[in-house]
Amino acid sequence: MMKTGSALDLEPLDRLEEKVKSLVGVIEKLRGAQARVSEENARLRSDVEALQQRLAEAEDANSEVGRLRRERDQVRNRVAGLLEQIEALDLD
Repeated sequence: MMKTGSALDLEPLDRLEEKVKSLVGVIEKLRGAQARVSEENARLRSDVEALQQRLAEAEDANSEVGRLRRERDQVRNRVAGLLEQIEALDLD
């Protein structure tokens, strides 16, 4: 009878042990997931920084294109003016 009593007394302890083991497994999975998420987060931050750099470069290039277009228009207008003056000379 003593064995039966001590065996019954250990059942709650066995259940507790299984729950603790299960929780340890869950914690290990969560730690693995957290590590993967941290790595992904670092990669995404790097990607964002690279894209921000590319955006800044594109904006600079766009500004340069605009400046060059304005300069081209000025040159075109000056050349047109010079051509008009040459035509006005009537060198025939």
